[in-house]
Amino acid sequence: MTCQQPTLLWVMVLSPTACLRACLCRHGRLATRRQERKDMENSDQQTVISGQNKRYNITRNGETKQPGHILRSAEYVSPKHPDKICDQISDAILDAHLTEDPDARVAVDVAGGHGTVFVTGEITSKAKNVDIDKIVHRLAGNDVKIINRISEQSPEIARGVDTGGAGDQGIMVGYACDETPELLPLEYVLARDLCRNLYERWPYDGKTQVTVQDGEIISIVASFQNADSDNLGAQVLTWVKHHQLAKAKDGIVRLYINPTGDWSIGGFDADSGMTGRKLVVDSYGPRVPIGGGAFSGKDPSKVDRSAAYMARRIAVDYLKSRQAHEVYVYLAYAIGRADPLQATVIIDGKPEEVTGYDLTPGGIIKFLDLKKPKYEKLARDGHF
Repeated sequence: MTCQQPTLLWVMVLSPTACLRACLCRHGRLATRRQERKDMENSDQQTVISGQNKRYNITRNGETKQPGHILRSAEYVSPKHPDKICDQISDAILDAHLTEDPDARVAVDVAGGHGTVFVTGEITSKAKNVDIDKIVHRLAGNDVKIINRISEQSPEIARGVDTGGAGDQGIMVGYACDETPELLPLEYVLARDLCRNLYERWPYDGKTQVTVQDGEIISIVASFQNADSDNLGAQVLTWVKHHQLAKAKDGIVRLYINPTGDWSIGGFDADSGMTGRKLVVDSYGPRVPIGGGAFSGKDPSKVDRSAAYMARRIAVDYLKSRQAHEVYVYLAYAIGRADPLQATVIIDGKPEEVTGYDLTPGGIIKFLDLKKPKYEKLARDGHF
């Protein structure tokens, strides 16, 4: 079915039976939905909508025919997602301590949901004016109950960190590629940029997911609190049209917009959250392995955070200096030891030892200037 002179058109797959939601035409007129459904039910062939040099294609089963090439998917979540609220609380507490004491030892985890926020962890700090309740209320709302179980860092851990050693064992992975200006995987950048775009209009709980094939989009999932499907779908297509990297595969893209229906209950009212539960979102997407350690709530003596940032820096440096296409960096540490047990860079598939960097925790902290209070923003907006 084709709308004459369309200014915006879109297809949404709402269920496995797939229905054509709406075709937005000039002056905001909607094509007749009843006739669209009838046409789809009576036809075994694909329905194609054309306009403005883009075609959005859907079959009766909600699946488009695509060549058998590698698919890559990534997701992203908004700052009001329950897990990200917890990340931000953890890092806001860290920032508050670093503001007064740059040498503070902080390891804070937060779990929240359904009217209660539980804050626990270990802090050794000279800061005297950190109001945890105020931080939680700012980020989670004034009506939540707060359970605070913070203690000092174990002296058995501190004795290894005090001498310059790593605050824990761990493996960190850094990555860079030449697919995007950000030197990040294409599918990850698309999911992130779309989520940010939608959050500007609907600053609530929300998620996006993008699947690409041969560098082009074949499907998009977008679910946002307080966003009706018509407007949300229209905004997604506007973003696809204008984003520099968002190219539809053969002019065809499947949209899954609020797949279970429009929703208004989100955040801690709908689901629980926990610090560090969005490890892949915080890193590079599922294409790239992760070491396993979360970033948020940890001061830079914890190599889970500082060495992960350093691994990314090294990957970017090698990508540029070697004019490579893809670089992985692997760093591994033992608790209490300053030097890494592994420092490997893989440049376009060829491994070698990382050289030219001070990879002790102290060296990393100094090189990247990690004692400044900047972590709540990273938890909210992204680490890389």
